[in-house]
Amino acid sequence: MKLGMFTSGYQRNPLEHCFEDAKRFGYDFIELWGGRPHAFPPDLKAGEINEVKHLIDKYEMPVLGFTPEHNAYPYNFMIGSERQRADAIEYLKLSLDMAKELGSDYMLISPAHAGYYVSRKEIWERLEESVKELVDHAENVGVKITIETLTPYETNVFRSAMDAKELLDKIDSPYLVTMCDLVPPFVQNESIMNYLDLLGDKMYHLHIIDGAPGTDDHIMPGEGNIPLPELIKELKYVGYNRTATLELVTGYINEPRFYARRAIDNVRKMMEDAEY
Repeated sequence: MKLGMFTSGYQRNPLEHCFEDAKRFGYDFIELWGGRPHAFPPDLKAGEINEVKHLIDKYEMPVLGFTPEHNAYPYNFMIGSERQRADAIEYLKLSLDMAKELGSDYMLISPAHAGYYVSRKEIWERLEESVKELVDHAENVGVKITIETLTPYETNVFRSAMDAKELLDKIDSPYLVTMCDLVPPFVQNESIMNYLDLLGDKMYHLHIIDGAPGTDDHIMPGEGNIPLPELIKELKYVGYNRTATLELVTGYINEPRFYARRAIDNVRKMMEDAEY
């Protein structure tokens, strides 16, 4: 299992700190957050992608995943008018183009809240239309779309392994896969391992992080309530050998360099104990 650094928590630091720290702390890859000031897709398109490519080469640290910011202002393809939806989709198509130029294997999307005044039928029609449009572009570009379930605190659209299976059954493409962030199933009393059992080869990626009941907080691995050592042993047992990002997001934004080191040290120790 390859371990990646998610760069969102470094957004008050120079982007180079992400690559430098990923290299010196022993991460295998970077999942690049696509927001200002670091890697906002329109900025990349305007020429700033060259600096990211320089850092990839300088630190020999690949960007295997690209995660454009699109769960809040100004982009959310699940809410607003058709013009707003189309604008968000065009932004994500550009993001796929930039992911390709970065050498990324996948681009992560996560359907955000659709608002309080829409039916499940309307939600799923919009979700399927949007994801199908993105998948068509992904097939042309050659970058997989990895779609992430979220917590009920974040979305009323896409929250469970069964939601993921339903969408994957409707849109059958090798360029559409899914993943599991550990917090959504944990706070909903859903089985984490069910993602692997139910989704099979379509379960492509993990966000390893700790959590606490009743909140969507992402907590330092080993310092919350998720039984991570046992989970790591189960992942070893079932032969999960794909990628996992340690997703600290912004909870540790004051000192990302301290906490990025602690996160991978904690998880590497769990992997050693599991003989992973």
